[in-house]
Amino acid sequence: MLDFIINPIAGGKHGKKIKKVVEIIEGYLTQKNITFRLHFTTYKGHAKQLTKKLISENATDIIVVGGDGTLHEVVNGFTDFSVNLGLVPCGTGNDFASALGISLDPQKALDIILNQTPKFIDFMELPFVRGINIVGTGIDVDVLKRYEQLKRKNKFNYTTCLIKTLFSFDYTDFTAKIDDKEIPYRSFIACIANGSVYGGGIPICPVASPSDNKLNFVAVKSMPKLKIIGAFLKLKKGKILSLKEAEHFECNSVEIITDKPCTINVDGELYENMPFSVKIVSNKLKMYRN
Repeated sequence: MLDFIINPIAGGKHGKKIKKVVEIIEGYLTQKNITFRLHFTTYKGHAKQLTKKLISENATDIIVVGGDGTLHEVVNGFTDFSVNLGLVPCGTGNDFASALGISLDPQKALDIILNQTPKFIDFMELPFVRGINIVGTGIDVDVLKRYEQLKRKNKFNYTTCLIKTLFSFDYTDFTAKIDDKEIPYRSFIACIANGSVYGGGIPICPVASPSDNKLNFVAVKSMPKLKIIGAFLKLKKGKILSLKEAEHFECNSVEIITDKPCTINVDGELYENMPFSVKIVSNKLKMYRN
């Protein structure tokens, strides 16, 4: 039995996109005589509660139909890791699907679930929440706060918010404890990557892999304002790590220490006043992927 958790407004356009995807899912699985159930979310946080409920009722396979936000909620609802996770990407950004190479074509995404054996995938453990793709603080938090004020959510508007924020953002002072090494920074961003992209396809850490049992820490130190445009172009092209101001480390855990509590971005969701302490969890969560 496949249990689909569906965000009915994923991808915007007043649910038109998700409606078409659901029709494809129903038709394709019916044709193949696969038993399934559809569960639609109705409020923020509902996907997490549905996941807990389904697992308590002995679900075996939970499939997310939505974007990174819905996936984030479902991962945080897992109480039994013998259950398999799947994804039919249908959100605005679909960043984690991109990192895994899961097609945006619903039928091709379903074929992975029907034909592949689930494999272990890494996730990130924080004090009160799990992350599957990116955890960060700094400029990405300011971008998300600006973006959340917009009525229309799409990749173009996210990039516009990023550009505006680049020219108004103040650097953050923090100490990064990377495994057992402490490094002081004055930086644009402190990013811990499990996936490689965020913000609708921005390659913040192209070398990151969600299945290598490692976290990737990325920081971009302060630079003259005249270099910001060039740094932005490198970021868009996936070459951010080539900047001399950029530092990258593979690690198992990261703690960010600041003078005052900071807002943390976890998979595009903002969390206030939470300790920024991240560790990798491997060989626990199984997901259908290539």
